[in-house]
Amino acid sequence: MTTASALRDLLGPAAPADAFLRELAGDILSPGAAPPAAVTVTQAEPIPYDAGSPATGALTRLRGTADGTSWSVFVKVLHNPRHWRGIGELPPPARAEFIAAFPWRAELAAWEPAFTHRLPDGLRVPELYRLVDLGADRIAVWMENIDADPDPWPLPRFARAAQLLGEFAAHGSDPALWAGSGLPPGYGLHRYVDGPVRRAITTIADDATWHHPALAGHTALQAGLLDLASRIPALLDLADATPQALPHGDASPQNLLVPRSQPDTFVAIDIAFQSPHPIGFDLAQLLVGLIHAGQLPASALPAIDSRLIPAYAAGTRAGRQPATACDIEAGYLTTLALRSGFTALPLQDLDSATPATITQRCALTRFILNRTRHLGR
Repeated sequence: MTTASALRDLLGPAAPADAFLRELAGDILSPGAAPPAAVTVTQAEPIPYDAGSPATGALTRLRGTADGTSWSVFVKVLHNPRHWRGIGELPPPARAEFIAAFPWRAELAAWEPAFTHRLPDGLRVPELYRLVDLGADRIAVWMENIDADPDPWPLPRFARAAQLLGEFAAHGSDPALWAGSGLPPGYGLHRYVDGPVRRAITTIADDATWHHPALAGHTALQAGLLDLASRIPALLDLADATPQALPHGDASPQNLLVPRSQPDTFVAIDIAFQSPHPIGFDLAQLLVGLIHAGQLPASALPAIDSRLIPAYAAGTRAGRQPATACDIEAGYLTTLALRSGFTALPLQDLDSATPATITQRCALTRFILNRTRHLGR
């Protein structure tokens, strides 16, 4: 991608790029001061992203200089899922419904007062510089480029993140606040079960799936997953009956960036599932994120898991609505079962996944099945 083509994609062909970049660089480097006289863009770096994200159209990091001073910005393009590369995999009736109902602008809630006013000390969102309407249901979000620590998290960091997420959730336990989402409790989780989970179960139920050489030695997982599938209605009922709060929605470590210059701070990105969900909802992604990405081994799961509920409970006690460990566990584990139990295995990529990936994902699936075995019976 050339710099010129990147700017066209992120600003639109008719955008006044020079004036836009001068004002942008001024806001990044010296808010409130006069814009710099000379601004250049020296690099436009496309960032790889999960193709399974229906609302993500592009991720780009721009770097440049402004009157000789370096600046950078991160740009995310959000789009209606009709532009998503995976939309053709859905059958036509489901495709039309998905396009009409998917909340592709939900991530913008991160900068709304209902979200930012609930953030505890130590948890923040990136600075938002600009929103650019690209037309055709596409928006470019120009935000702070976080120089994040790339190393896998040590165990104490998981506990600290869980504590802050608990405090955040306790500030979001007010039904009057939920009304602003315009969606009923559990909406996102129910939609996820009706979509990706049901599709995964179809593959899991097919005996041919388990004849694939990559799954040799792991065929016992089929019975466990089908048993879990039989409990989905009870699990959804349990999740809906658990005290509710507005979550981060996708609180994997990859979406809680730790700036190198602020090692005690988390920067929340990729906000999702912005309707009330069971207290403890965010712990599921916090647990599985780095294991699912292959950045930590599945053997780390028990140690991480043991720290999450106590830390989250301590966080809720610092918020407006404390929660019991029992309620937190119910919300955490039902979410873990429903959101990750059926999708941890790379069932659509068995031909290309490495043996190490298969082994780790099977271990993750096995942990989830064992940890949630008692639910919904």
